[in-house]
Amino acid sequence: MLGKKKTVSAYKAGDYKDHSYVARNTEVQGDIRFSGGLHVEGKVIGNIISEEGSVHIHGEVVGEIRVPHIVINGLVKGNVYGADHVELAARAVVQGNVYYKTMEMLLGAQVNGSVVHGEVAAVPRIEHKPESDH
Repeated sequence: MLGKKKTVSAYKAGDYKDHSYVARNTEVQGDIRFSGGLHVEGKVIGNIISEEGSVHIHGEVVGEIRVPHIVINGLVKGNVYGADHVELAARAVVQGNVYYKTMEMLLGAQVNGSVVHGEVAAVPRIEHKPESDH
């Protein structure tokens, strides 16, 4: 249509059409596996895993993050594995190690652990364990 502009995200347009959202004052317990985009404003107690996608953390995550594109501007208590890109914004606090291919770290961001450059694929993947019968 004439007069309408297409918007372009930080990543290539069309790469991430599906988005999920964890709102403020919301707590999710358990692993989150997704494709597309995930925005966390609340709290996640569990691992966040995606083979293709992006995650934006403005709230809190207690667990590992294994996502190609990661933007953190909140608190992460666990290791971070960014296969493509990790961005640590000014209010980012990571209590764990950060494994990255490319990284951007702004003034004020904190990492209380190691920062390791290299192939994230060499890091063992999180395996989902089936529920045991009680």
